[in-house]
Amino acid sequence: MSFVRRVQSAIALGRANFVPFERPDRVPRAIAAALPWGIGTAGLLAAGSARYPTANALIDDEGPVTYADLWSAAKAMGNGLRAAGARGGTAVGVMCRNHRGLVIAAFATAIIGADLVLLNTGFAGPQLADVVSSESISMLIHDDEFAGIAEAAGITTIGEAEAARMARGSAEIRPPEREGRVVILTSGTTGRPKGAARRADAGAAEGAASLLGRIPLRARDVQIVCPPLFHAWGLSHLMLGLSRSATTIVSRSFDPAATIDAIDRHHGRVLVVVPVMLQRMLAVDQSDVDEPDTTSLEVIASSGSALGGHVATATLQRFGPVLYNTYGSTEIAVASVATPADLSTHPTTVGRTAPSVRVEILDETNAPVPAGTTGRIFVGNAGHFDGYTGGGTKETQRGLLSSGDVGHFDAAGLLFVDGRDDDMVISGGENLFPGEVEELLLGHPAIADAAVVGVPDADFGQVLAAFVVRRAGQRLGVEDVRSYVRSHLARFKVPKHVTFVTELPRTTTGKILRDELRRTNPRTR
Repeated sequence: MSFVRRVQSAIALGRANFVPFERPDRVPRAIAAALPWGIGTAGLLAAGSARYPTANALIDDEGPVTYADLWSAAKAMGNGLRAAGARGGTAVGVMCRNHRGLVIAAFATAIIGADLVLLNTGFAGPQLADVVSSESISMLIHDDEFAGIAEAAGITTIGEAEAARMARGSAEIRPPEREGRVVILTSGTTGRPKGAARRADAGAAEGAASLLGRIPLRARDVQIVCPPLFHAWGLSHLMLGLSRSATTIVSRSFDPAATIDAIDRHHGRVLVVVPVMLQRMLAVDQSDVDEPDTTSLEVIASSGSALGGHVATATLQRFGPVLYNTYGSTEIAVASVATPADLSTHPTTVGRTAPSVRVEILDETNAPVPAGTTGRIFVGNAGHFDGYTGGGTKETQRGLLSSGDVGHFDAAGLLFVDGRDDDMVISGGENLFPGEVEELLLGHPAIADAAVVGVPDADFGQVLAAFVVRRAGQRLGVEDVRSYVRSHLARFKVPKHVTFVTELPRTTTGKILRDELRRTNPRTR
């Protein structure tokens, strides 16, 4: 990291951790507590426990947990995992929904130097068995609802009751000789989910500064984190929250109305979501009840999939100028951030390049292209991963990592993502990106949700197929959809097939499963 970037990171981190009139002994005490554990995951919680021991670190469906109690439970569970056979380098899988058990287990693995593998709660038995094998997982901590498929994996399993007993044991534990890794699995919308591993190093500060330099996250925030904590977006905000002594509110399942109520009840300042969650919150009808007070909300941080201009505009209208749209992925980390000001004038932008990050748009010869020209997006920052745990990595050019997307910068330096590189459709010689048609359809007053994919066609090679979810009580026919697109876009962008569905298939983090749609034999109906 360059000297300038280090200074930028230090300023951003310092600003986020600044508390007016803080007792002068808190910060030195936190640093002293973290030193034996290093700058990684365990050190974060050790510092938070020393800095604000009686403050609530976490509030879940069971109630609050203080920083001191969370640190004590994690150390106790670390002893329990050691007694069960886990050691430095042991791969421990965690398959839990958002609650204290997952958080305690995550820190317990760090405390003993084990490798933490965060598992998707949407896995079926064969998928879990595949990942257990590919990531060499030898111990699995799981919620009781996953007991059946966990036991079928054929490794040591720890259910909720046993994990809770471990967390009540002795908290006297020595630091590990090695620092463990955190393995986050890619979303797996196509093919086997791959593990992307990271260790805590100097890049962690720069990665945090990429967000903190653009999003006004503050010390002692109350933040409601809705995405699964096994997902990079949810996990990063859990860790960022702990680093600034915030209170993080989580729930085992996402409920849009309950989330709005939680903002009111807890005076939430920060809300962390993926775009489909925002869609569901905007659809909540509050007309027959007292409207919850959401004026405490100063930040809505969205990432994980395309936000969509109509969702961005509706969110700004509903909650005010508080929406921040972050572009990144498990592999490249944070690339850019769009502020409320950016989104109010350009609702589909993913913003400007984040501090300490380099983004270039490259053509087919891997040369940079001028503003306004579409090309492949490549990203460079200290927070990106170093390769998949099973081997291999993303394409690298000019010292930058491929995002897998195509897009362009405008003349003002705003980045726009036009679509996935592998989602581009060639129809009758024309290059199409389905996202443009999806965005248009989502603006139709009778359409609640929509997805567009390319499907084979004997005459044109490929054509567009639209999958549409009608709003409740709305009447909408195939020709209505086609005519709407025809009146706004070029003729070759009109979907040949229109299929009405009750809902779109999505991952647990809200990404559309496009391969599943392609396999449904779409037709006009």
